[in-house]
Amino acid sequence: MRRLFSGPSAGIAFILLAMFCISINDMLIKLLSGDYPLHQMVFIRSAIGIVISLALVQLEGGWAILRTRRPGLHVLRGLTIVFANMTYFTAVAVMPLADATALFFVAPLFITLLSVPFLGEKIGIRRGGAVVFGFLGVLVIVRPGGGGLATGWVLALPVLAALGYAAMQILTRKLRMTSKASAMAVYMQAMFLAVGAGFYLAAGDGRFAEGVENESLIFLLRAWTWPAPGDGWLFLLLGAMSGIIGYALSQAYRLGDAGTIASYEYTAMPMAVLWGWLVFGGLPGVGTWIGIAMIMGSGVYVFLRERARNMAVRGNRPVRR
Repeated sequence: MRRLFSGPSAGIAFILLAMFCISINDMLIKLLSGDYPLHQMVFIRSAIGIVISLALVQLEGGWAILRTRRPGLHVLRGLTIVFANMTYFTAVAVMPLADATALFFVAPLFITLLSVPFLGEKIGIRRGGAVVFGFLGVLVIVRPGGGGLATGWVLALPVLAALGYAAMQILTRKLRMTSKASAMAVYMQAMFLAVGAGFYLAAGDGRFAEGVENESLIFLLRAWTWPAPGDGWLFLLLGAMSGIIGYALSQAYRLGDAGTIASYEYTAMPMAVLWGWLVFGGLPGVGTWIGIAMIMGSGVYVFLRERARNMAVRGNRPVRR
């Protein structure tokens, strides 16, 4: 059982699980964004998520694994993911889900690039070219200047979120030898709780939303509202997704090479398209489908190159990357 959940293959499995749960999480955030403020959703989902994370702590070694010699890195990691989430969800509230996801997919490119100077990882020409090809697919989806997306500063939010997310995953790699995935998830959820509580104390009564017309700012500053009876289960599902995401992301980047793991994040793109169609009635055009094909093709190519490299290492035969 221990071997089943260790190594690069397990890292890929965890990132695929994380992407599936993230797609559901994003859909729920957008679905609830018309009635509740972002900081309320962040607080409630993290309150549920931290319970799940603490249960996983018990499975991975007990309370002792929460002790750390690098608390500063954990705080910094938590702040980067809070920044990434807040900026991304603010954009999701007013943009089509597939479009916001496409813009966010500069994140794997950021991760791959940052893994070279900060982690000392080597990205060969072929694998690097595949990632760039995937990025070009993102550009096909976004269609800069095409007029199909939201305009102004909202467009920058998913890109800023991607940079924060990439920094978080690099810090995950830095901490992987000294912290378990469940412990990192607990620290992350605790940071979300702290920020959500801070927003409630500062703006929970909605006074800063008065007179504001921008939908993104209203979503960020709206007053807290007790969940309607029919929405309670959605908040529970949101919290469950948060708990799984926190653990799965941490575990994926602990076990696998950052450049390879990042490539599999592209699988969230077709999931976003699916939820956008099923829940919100939006279906991408031909250009978006072409971009998705490019993104998925690059991810498959990276997987095949990584498998060939691993086979060559086992056979003591070098393979050009």
